[in-house]
Amino acid sequence: MAKIEIYTTNTCPYCHAAKELLNQKAASFTEISVVGDAKLRSAMQGRSGGRTSVPQIFIDGTHIGGCDDLYALEEKGALDTLLA
Repeated sequence: MAKIEIYTTNTCPYCHAAKELLNQKAASFTEISVVGDAKLRSAMQGRSGGRTSVPQIFIDGTHIGGCDDLYALEEKGALDTLLA
């Protein structure tokens, strides 16, 4: 199974939607909350090429993007391959 990391905040509806899709896929993931943690947010920004919004999703160390990007992969049928 792929290593999935998702940077989130607890009030972000897009974070909840991304986690819901991953849960539907029975994909385990590590959630990294950036709430009130400038160092984690800075690390997220560095890893994601400067993006500051959440969620930011990484699969096996590769930056996937945000919630819309995750759902776009699902619509293309490419998400299952990445998660395998």
